[in-house]
Amino acid sequence: MHDTANAFVNDLALPGAATGRLAGLSLGVKDLYDIEGHITGCGNPDWVKTHGPANQTAPAVQMLLDAGASLVGKTHTDEIAYSLMGVNAHYGTPINMAAPKRVPGGSSSGSAAAVAAGLVDIGLGSDTGGSVRMPASFCGLWGIRPTHGAIPLDHVMPLAPSFDTAGWFTRDPDLLARVGTALGLAASGPLPDRLLMPVDVWAAVPGPVVEALAPAVQKLQSAMIAEPCRLSDTPSSDWLEMFKICQAAEVWEVHGAWVEAESPDFGPGVRDRFAMAKALDPGLIATMRAQRKVFAAALHERLPDGAVMIVPSAPGPAPLRTAEESELDGFRMAALKILCPAGLAGLPQISMPLAEIEGAPIGLSIVGPRGSEGTLFALAQEATS
Repeated sequence: MHDTANAFVNDLALPGAATGRLAGLSLGVKDLYDIEGHITGCGNPDWVKTHGPANQTAPAVQMLLDAGASLVGKTHTDEIAYSLMGVNAHYGTPINMAAPKRVPGGSSSGSAAAVAAGLVDIGLGSDTGGSVRMPASFCGLWGIRPTHGAIPLDHVMPLAPSFDTAGWFTRDPDLLARVGTALGLAASGPLPDRLLMPVDVWAAVPGPVVEALAPAVQKLQSAMIAEPCRLSDTPSSDWLEMFKICQAAEVWEVHGAWVEAESPDFGPGVRDRFAMAKALDPGLIATMRAQRKVFAAALHERLPDGAVMIVPSAPGPAPLRTAEESELDGFRMAALKILCPAGLAGLPQISMPLAEIEGAPIGLSIVGPRGSEGTLFALAQEATS
C-alpha cells in the first residue's frame, strides 16, 4: 500500500472473513485499538516504549473482521487521543485530501485521512469530545458517534471512559449503516416526526457557516415538522466548562500515574491539557459532575423519541496546516461548544458532508435520543435522496 496521506502508523494486515456484509471492503483502525501480538502506540513514542504487545484483539475490530472487512493498517491518532485537530508533534499531520492545505481533524486523524484519500473503505476511530465528528466535517466524510456504551471498548485505550465511544468514517451513508449493523446496531429505523433546531447552538457559529448549511437544512425541514428550541437553559460557555473539567478529571484518573512515572514527551497543546488535568480542584470536579447529571437529564427530556436535533458539525472549515497552536486551540474551544452536548448526555450523532465553505467541506449533524442509531441512519439516507 502506498500511503499518500501519511495516514498509517504501519501496514499491519489481517484478512477479513470470506463472507459477510463487509466482505471485500478494506479497513483502517485507529492506533488506540489493540491487535493481538502488536503494541498499540496511542500516538506517542513514550507510550510505545512503556507498553508491551496486546494479548487480544479489540472486540470492535474483531467484529468488523468477522463481517468480512480486511485490515490494511493501524492509523495515526493525536497523542493519547487528547486533541481535535489531527496535528501530532511526533508523527506529523495526515493529509486531508478534501482540503490539502488544511488539517484533517483528530484525534481520529489517520482513519479520516485514509478514507478521504480512498486508501480504505472504512476508517475505525473513537469519539470522546468530537474525534470522529470533527474529522468527518473537515474531510467531507460520513462519520458517527454512537450511543455511549453501545459498542464494546474492551482492549481500546481509554481517554475519559464516561465519554468514550467507538466511531467510524465512510464515503457514503449506506456503508456507514452497514458498518453499524456489523457492530450490532440497527441498520435503519423510522424517520423522526420532529426536527429540532436548537437556536443556542446555531448562535455559536458564524453567519457564513449557517448560510452554507442552509440548503441542506431546508431539504430536511421540507420533509417533516421543524421546530426551534433551546438545547439548554444555560449558556454554551457553561456546557464547555462542564465538559472540559469532567473530561480532564477522567483523563487524569486514567493516565495520571503513567504521566507521573514516565514524564512523557508531549507536544504543545496536549502537554498543556495534561497539566490542567493534574491541577484540577476535587471540589470543582464534584460540582461539575453534579451539573453534568442535571444537564444530561434535561437534554434527554428535550429530545424525546421521534425527535432529532440538527446542529452544525463544526464552527467552520478546517484550520490551515500553517495555523499556530493558539489558533488551533481557539478553534477547538469553539468546536467543543457545539460538539460536547452529545458527549455530556451520551447521545448518538452523525456528521453528514452536505456543504462547503471557502472551498472546503463542512458537515451538518443530526443528534438523536440514546439508541436511535437506526433512525439517524435512515435520516442520513434521506438527506442524499
